[in-house]
Amino acid sequence: MNSSVDEFGRDDCDAVVLLHVLGTSSWMWHRIAPVLAEDFHVLVPDLPGHGRSGRAWVSLADTVQVVTELVRSRTAAGRAHVVGLSLGGYVAALLAANEPAVVRSVVVSGVNVLPFPHPAMMRLLGRIIGPFTSSGPVVRANAKALKVPAEDFAGYRSAAGQVARGTFARVGDEVTVFEVPAGAGSSPCRMLAVAGANENEMILRSLPILAEGFGHGDARLVTGVGHAWSSEAPSLFTATIRAHVAGTDLPADLRRLTGA
Repeated sequence: MNSSVDEFGRDDCDAVVLLHVLGTSSWMWHRIAPVLAEDFHVLVPDLPGHGRSGRAWVSLADTVQVVTELVRSRTAAGRAHVVGLSLGGYVAALLAANEPAVVRSVVVSGVNVLPFPHPAMMRLLGRIIGPFTSSGPVVRANAKALKVPAEDFAGYRSAAGQVARGTFARVGDEVTVFEVPAGAGSSPCRMLAVAGANENEMILRSLPILAEGFGHGDARLVTGVGHAWSSEAPSLFTATIRAHVAGTDLPADLRRLTGA
């Protein structure tokens, strides 16, 4: 068994893959995955450059291939519902556009597709800050910004310390110029683009653009939460995944957005 992938539930159920944010690991899903495992076969990988992966971060496209191989090799049907938050959301969106044969549906949260005002400056800042992201003050500041519960701080700090050197800079090079993937319009995958209402403005404005870029997209705003709403409202997050997978009505806390 691949030690960089945690597995929950029965492998004869529909598969759900959970993709984590930048700077942490599969650990971030420790509350969500066991609950989803009541109904699904849940796979939770450490993405390249993170956790126990043992593989350097190369690019979003390379990571899409890593996840594609995971789905093909570890699910009964060779297909899965994919859920990605922040960095995981960028991977999930590109996966749905480029490898739709392995994707049943995607939930993409916290993704920006609008041009940054000064992308070169953002990339430079990422290179400057990158070496310090596992330092105590930065970890504490990030945990506070993400509203990591106090009881989870030790796990968050440990996951942050496992990020390979250079990962932040390489990821930043791509996500600062990320756009709706070219193949999105022809993808048959159902896409839910979602974010907390307290999210960054560019991400909020990106929601309808990303959803409308896919042939079967839906944009929703989650009231009362921010970027890391999987930890702020885990019950709502799991209910959202269950409803999206089943194709039933989403929770009332998710407000539909229209218009790019």
